[in-house]
Amino acid sequence: MSEETAVEAVSRLYQEFMELPFPSRLGGADRAGFDLVMLDSDTAGCVLTWTKNGGELEARGRSILLRCIARLDRVIPVLSEADDPEYWHRLREMAQLVADSPHVATK
Repeated sequence: MSEETAVEAVSRLYQEFMELPFPSRLGGADRAGFDLVMLDSDTAGCVLTWTKNGGELEARGRSILLRCIARLDRVIPVLSEADDPEYWHRLREMAQLVADSPHVATK
């Protein structure tokens, strides 16, 4: 996937994701020891920053993004159907696309 295509794809996925409501029953909930509201916010914030910066994410943002992916990897397996796992899979998919981008800082 080229840089332009990656940014466009993630931007589209992000717009679709933002149309989904946060699972209301999960406000204030945690799974696998992580606050789901903060996990959602931190991950989506990194994705948005990356798209707004044309596919660039500085080192601090990359660190946050990778931490979010690791947390999603712990959270997703413990979700029940009532926790709307598809919502979290979509969030993780976008985060991974950003992390795999060649223009995410490595320093």
